[in-house]
Amino acid sequence: MLPGAQQLELLRRLNVAGRPGRALARRVLEASAPGRGRPDLELLGAAPLSRFGPAPVDPAQLPADELIRVATSLLAEDLVARPLPAAGPTSVAARLRTGALLRRWRPRYRLVGDPWRADAARRHLVAAGRPPGGPDPTVLVLGGGLSLMLVDLWTDRAFSTGGPVPSWRSWMDTVVETGRLGRGADPVASARRWTARVGPDRVRLVLDPTALPGEVGVRRVPAAPRLSVDAIDLGRRVGGVLGLLVTPPEGRQVLRRALLLPRLLDAPGPLLGVPPEHHRWVVRRSRRLRDDLLAAPYPVVGTVLGPADALLDHPRRLAAAEPGEPHDDRVLDLAVRMLLEHPTADRPTDHQPDSPTQEDPR
Repeated sequence: MLPGAQQLELLRRLNVAGRPGRALARRVLEASAPGRGRPDLELLGAAPLSRFGPAPVDPAQLPADELIRVATSLLAEDLVARPLPAAGPTSVAARLRTGALLRRWRPRYRLVGDPWRADAARRHLVAAGRPPGGPDPTVLVLGGGLSLMLVDLWTDRAFSTGGPVPSWRSWMDTVVETGRLGRGADPVASARRWTARVGPDRVRLVLDPTALPGEVGVRRVPAAPRLSVDAIDLGRRVGGVLGLLVTPPEGRQVLRRALLLPRLLDAPGPLLGVPPEHHRWVVRRSRRLRDDLLAAPYPVVGTVLGPADALLDHPRRLAAAEPGEPHDDRVLDLAVRMLLEHPTADRPTDHQPDSPTQEDPR
């Protein structure tokens, strides 16, 4: 039985871009295309025409999306087969240093708000021996400009496996149509929810990223990684397949520690941006957020008044930013590169990722 058209064309692309090993070539030819889309397609000329089912096709005429479906299936298998990197200090000296830090006085905190920023900061602080928690922690609600929070919220969902994630443009269209920002893009709403839980004295909004280290008792906290739009979209597509292989907590760890670090950090391509047709809506909604914050009683770390207002999005700034969106051809090139960089055996081995410390991200 001949392989499907998608598999043959993906293998051809791999050979054009590099030199795939025998194991990878065999896996490509035996792979299936998951998710919604056309089933494995017959080759044009290899089978008689039929009145039923999809017609045979020329592999070279297939759209990139069909090849991405096969590639993401292989990448998901590779991720499950690979051991995760260590989550924190592993050497004896590092463990002793971490224990000494924990015995000293340190601020007790919990990071919520912008989920992409909070997760990146939390992972760094855990590795540095400053994990969140403790009795009566201060809830630090991370926020910033609305356009950036929307990008972070979609990026965070793309690198999760809790359910299907729509494309960036479809997701933005839904946000604008419904007017619902979602948890993580509305710091005032997050502060309101946490105030109801712990009281107003233990809730603080952090709108200035440079002020966060002082709030958690460290010298510096690296900024959350900014990935190209094609890298985020590839993570979204791989996550859709990975969600069928592992549980959501495991999938989140696999995507962020095995796929994101360091395999996608240097991926070329434009950064994600708000579509131009939604600029006015984002500006108006950011003004509402600023007004809500000024009327709220929460302590704020960061500028809330004046031209440098951390919550406001300015029309000129949005117009000057190039609105990057994913492109299937670039996403496919990135998937091919990753398959060539990390060829694996025919069958992945069982994998049990480390159990992460779970924290309410709202």
